[in-house]
Amino acid sequence: MKRFLLTFALLAGTATALACTNFIVTKGASTDGSVMVTYAADSHQLYGALYKHNGGKQKSKMMAVNEWDTGRYLGLIEQHAVPTYATVGNMNEHSLIITETTFGGRHELEDKQGIMDYGSLIYITLQRAKTAREAIATIVFLANRYGYASSGESFSIADADEAWIMELIGKGSKLDEKGNNTRKGIVWVARRIPDGYVSGHANQARISTFPLNDKENCLYAPDVISFAREMGYFNGKDEEFSFCDAYAPADFGALRGCEARVWAFFRTVAEGMDQYTDYAMGHNPKNRMPLWVKPTQKVSPKQVFDAMRDHYEGTPMDMTTDIGAGGNACPYRWRPMYFKVDGVEYCNERATATQQTGFWLCGQARKGKTGILWFGTDDAATSPLTPIYCNTTEVPWCLSEENGSMLHYSPTSMFWVTNRIANFAYLRYNVIGKRVREEVDKWENDKLAEVAKVDAKVATLSPKKAQKLLTDYSTVTAQALFEKWDSLDKYLLIKYIDGNTKAENEKGFIDNGNGKNIPDKIEQSGYSEKWKRAVAEDNGEVLKVINY
Repeated sequence: MKRFLLTFALLAGTATALACTNFIVTKGASTDGSVMVTYAADSHQLYGALYKHNGGKQKSKMMAVNEWDTGRYLGLIEQHAVPTYATVGNMNEHSLIITETTFGGRHELEDKQGIMDYGSLIYITLQRAKTAREAIATIVFLANRYGYASSGESFSIADADEAWIMELIGKGSKLDEKGNNTRKGIVWVARRIPDGYVSGHANQARISTFPLNDKENCLYAPDVISFAREMGYFNGKDEEFSFCDAYAPADFGALRGCEARVWAFFRTVAEGMDQYTDYAMGHNPKNRMPLWVKPTQKVSPKQVFDAMRDHYEGTPMDMTTDIGAGGNACPYRWRPMYFKVDGVEYCNERATATQQTGFWLCGQARKGKTGILWFGTDDAATSPLTPIYCNTTEVPWCLSEENGSMLHYSPTSMFWVTNRIANFAYLRYNVIGKRVREEVDKWENDKLAEVAKVDAKVATLSPKKAQKLLTDYSTVTAQALFEKWDSLDKYLLIKYIDGNTKAENEKGFIDNGNGKNIPDKIEQSGYSEKWKRAVAEDNGEVLKVINY
């Protein structure tokens, strides 16, 4: 989502600035032959819910467009003349997946008169396109026809055969005598990720130079280079043109807060990525890592899920090991990201898994099978994904847009129960977070095995009966997860309240045997050695014990 500018100040202090992460796995790089795309919709203001469009013939000839981030009315566009496709979340009934991250780029290229914001482009395109290539054409048509209302954007666009990265930005405003924008529309480039490779983006434009004569694998606006020349962003040879350098030049924040997340994914699946550590840390911008890499081994869905849970563990940016992690290895830092001490500016890390997540997902487009949207709410590190088949006709109540909001707590909302558990885990992450992760892994591994059985059963049914079964499975499974997580919330409070850890055996919690439900064998984990030493150094003279 939005990172309006690349400067430190906005990354550090703008409360409305948003940020997302996408990882992309082609079918030749996945263990099951699916194309996978992840998305973390990260925002301090976004409520985590599962969006649904039922498709079919639309009654009205016009449709209103409201900005996805704010709900602000932008204008009217023509409704699709033919029946629209059903969608659930960021996937449609044909297994087309579209997700995004915002890179912002040059702020002078924003069009204040534009109607199509980036969120509306996603969800309207999902209603109108079957394939990735159709989606690219639809996005271009909508943005050029009605004007683009957002800043620079990277899209992941995938179907069961192909995966693409598309990057675009507006052309700003140049009004004629009637007040019409003569620059309405976008400049853009889209590259197909080679089969057998993985890619990703995280709020920084990543497409640099690109082939100018390869329409099978690279598409672009006819004026993407000439417009950059006109604006003074580029003056070299056409073949030297770099989209990201022209329209979104990177600074330290773009590397450390954005590119580092892609690097963290790459290093978990491919060899040789440590050579780009200085790039990811923002220390060497010339050592640019590639747009895509070939994994050492094929990547499983579970590996992709877990890549979204990364906090730079095992790297110099590991958020669990410095003093900022407190005494219980908490991998989170509250905003703002940047701070000063004695006139020197420092940064907190912006890892892939983050506390301010509305929803997150992994879309699986599967050749010959119904696609699956693995969907979760809140922080990916402590929330599980549940399988939602892309042809479902219903949304489970626990994930409904009507069930709660950011300003209204709902005891039946998945978003609120995952937030309750996550915020409790942050207090003693090395103990409670670890316990939650065990439950997450068990759930996801069980569901991955279960989906294979569901697929086998669906293969024997008529399309109508198959859709009913998959709808029932999606909704019942999601509600079962909610009930499981609601119980987990209560269990964690009992087990870990007040810094204690109550002992258990095969029968449950251990009591002292007097029949009064008084717990026995309570453990107190205390703080890490590094934390204790830091406290001693800071206030040791006051806290020192004196032996008489």
